[in-house]
Amino acid sequence: EVQLVESGGGLVQPGESLRLSCTASGFAFSRYAMSWVRQAPGKGLEWVSGISSGGGSTSYADSVKGRFTISRDSAKNTLYLQMSSLKPEDTAVYYCAKSRYSFYSTRVEYDYRGQGTQVTVSS
Repeated sequence: EVQLVESGGGLVQPGESLRLSCTASGFAFSRYAMSWVRQAPGKGLEWVSGISSGGGSTSYADSVKGRFTISRDSAKNTLYLQMSSLKPEDTAVYYCAKSRYSFYSTRVEYDYRGQGTQVTVSS
């Protein structure tokens, strides 16, 4: 059974940082691309970032480029999202998502998604 469990969310002030983690199990983590997607209050899912199966290729939505960094540790079956210079508009539930393929899509496309972790940016 595929399981994706996110952690690391919380309440922070604008300009602060957070690191999200996603622990994966039930599939060969190193063989699949992974992504982070988010859903802000009252809005639809938004693709945030993707990383290829080997970690050598990454991409970011324009809204987070230069502030967020995606990475993965295949030895730990864990996906990360380092978020810096957080803004109130980054407030959302963040989900890690598994691709069907070794390369990611820059759209909201996945076959499995975790339960999400809440990130709130507010002063």
